[in-house]
Amino acid sequence: MEKVRAAERELMARLPDGALMARAAAGLAAACAGLLGRVYGARVALIVGSGDNGGDALYAGARLARRGAGVSAVLLAPERTHPGGLAALRAAGGRVLTAGDGTAAVARADLVVDGIVGIGGKGGLRPDAQALMRAATGTVVAVDLPSGIDADTGEVTGEAVRADATVTFGAYKPGLLIDPAHEHAGALRLVDIGLRLPEPDIEALQHADVAALLPRPAAESDKYRRGVVGVVAGSSRYPGAAVLTVAGALRGGAGAIRYVGPGSDAVIARFPEGLVTAGPPRKAGRVQAWVIGPGVGDDEGAHQAMADVLASDVPALIDADALHLLPPAGQLRAREAPTLLTPHAGEAAALLGTTREEVESSRLASVRALADRYGATALLKGSTTLVATPSHPVRANPTGTGWLATAGSGDVLSGLTGSLLAAGLTPHNAASTAAYLHGLAARHLAPRPLTSIEVASALTAAWRDVTG
Repeated sequence: MEKVRAAERELMARLPDGALMARAAAGLAAACAGLLGRVYGARVALIVGSGDNGGDALYAGARLARRGAGVSAVLLAPERTHPGGLAALRAAGGRVLTAGDGTAAVARADLVVDGIVGIGGKGGLRPDAQALMRAATGTVVAVDLPSGIDADTGEVTGEAVRADATVTFGAYKPGLLIDPAHEHAGALRLVDIGLRLPEPDIEALQHADVAALLPRPAAESDKYRRGVVGVVAGSSRYPGAAVLTVAGALRGGAGAIRYVGPGSDAVIARFPEGLVTAGPPRKAGRVQAWVIGPGVGDDEGAHQAMADVLASDVPALIDADALHLLPPAGQLRAREAPTLLTPHAGEAAALLGTTREEVESSRLASVRALADRYGATALLKGSTTLVATPSHPVRANPTGTGWLATAGSGDVLSGLTGSLLAAGLTPHNAASTAAYLHGLAARHLAPRPLTSIEVASALTAAWRDVTG
């Protein structure tokens, strides 16, 4: 967040005093008016702390009051409240209350504005703020970010505001994009206040970014020039993993799929275009990328297949069972071709020597630690899918849905990602593009229970949606 603070300081030095706060307040007031629908006669409660977020809330409240809203400001630190914002609210006819007198105003409000703390806040809400937020029954709008979350990491270490919407200024803060804090943010709206920002520490792709990355065959392309992805998946116990991984791979832009493993009959029965062999991978023929792991187990054949894949000179995606077959980090770092690890939180915990709870509460730190320890690209699956490399900004996937928490979903994602690798995308781009399409495909099917094979089929519509 220091980059945002530095950009704000630089901009404030070039603008008249108070101009930056006025821009933020105007955007906040417009967003609040949109949520209210009818401003005149609406009841608005501002919960105001001592920082600039409180000032933003007060100035926005003054704008709403001038449009006929009944605005009450509940001050958590009266002696340290932003003086200009407070004067503006009073001049517009707003009421000013202390925390002890403000509970009823908050409970009656159609809209409650969280201006308690800003990006510098640490830890959970204090008791007086907790009591006020618990009284809220109307729509809750957070100023810049929900109070109580960590703006830098997305961690939540105490009680935090759960907003219906967050109006953020200048740039999306990491905590707004990463769970568990992301769950507190609600709908996000970015207000451009004119910041000049350097390269971010975290970013999220949008449709246009993904469209620019997707592979497109040229006139002279054939199936081999478009890339061949090798898939090592499935076993006698988990034949479905082979089918699901191949299903994802067939929709990822590569020209052909070479399947290696005991699930050949199941794969060919479902996908006759697949090229199949019993293995081992080193004898399967040339590929441009490998995917290994879903359902392979841990028998001697799985260990040998893992050794073959890691000895190859092409990118390798390691998922699921294969993550438990990884060599020590130093050996993996020595691999000349790129490696992509795609664990869920439990698998990441095993790789990092920590607990699942620690990974889930510190997702950003965990995905960075994976990338640094293994010298690889890491895709950490979960409620917020994150992609990290040792040398790029972390990418947070903005699509997705809770309906993706279903058996085999990760197998489809691995196949799709591997296909994009074989088509020529870097591991960083392949992983973040695949996560985006995978989440978008599920959104096409939701809100309803879905199956992983349906998600694979919906990838075609997601691709069309992005490129269209």
